[in-house]
Amino acid sequence: MLSLPASQTALVLIDLQKGITGLPLAPTSGGEIVERSKKVAAHFRAAGALVILVNVAFAPDFADAVHGAVDHPVSLPDGFAPDWSELVDGLAEADDLLVTKRQWGAFYGTDLDLQLRRRGITTIVLGGIATNMGVESTARAAHEHGYNVVLAEDIMSTFTLEMQRFACEAIFPRLGRVTTSDAIMLDA
Repeated sequence: MLSLPASQTALVLIDLQKGITGLPLAPTSGGEIVERSKKVAAHFRAAGALVILVNVAFAPDFADAVHGAVDHPVSLPDGFAPDWSELVDGLAEADDLLVTKRQWGAFYGTDLDLQLRRRGITTIVLGGIATNMGVESTARAAHEHGYNVVLAEDIMSTFTLEMQRFACEAIFPRLGRVTTSDAIMLDA
């Protein structure tokens, strides 16, 4: 078991939104990640810990998307469904903090760090989609910003089992502690 102080810990869930959770994922479907994440979020809220829900969104013309020269660019669709960037139904509650990003990671270009520091948060528990993209980018930045990082691998998924394994076995142990959500206890 991993014991964390509720008043200094936040659950940060990445990209649990309508346009992403329905993608083909491994090792766990988006629907199952959402259901597990709802339970974990309820546990955090009941303990008085902060829940932060991060989504990714872009302008209709993608002018605010990252436009770098890369070998394998992410292909942007001709357009998104109108609700593509909306969080899945039943996830958000009134006291949750909502953050919108325009790249993989949730720190750069957002007020996430400011909001965490103002609330005295020193530890973040991460989950979401995709493990090796949005979750990993956010974990790296959190580590670089000096936060304690806990990675709950049962509430994250990506596009292949190999990607999931590499992130959870090779990268995440260098950024924080890898565990499952049911092994996290929040102390008052």
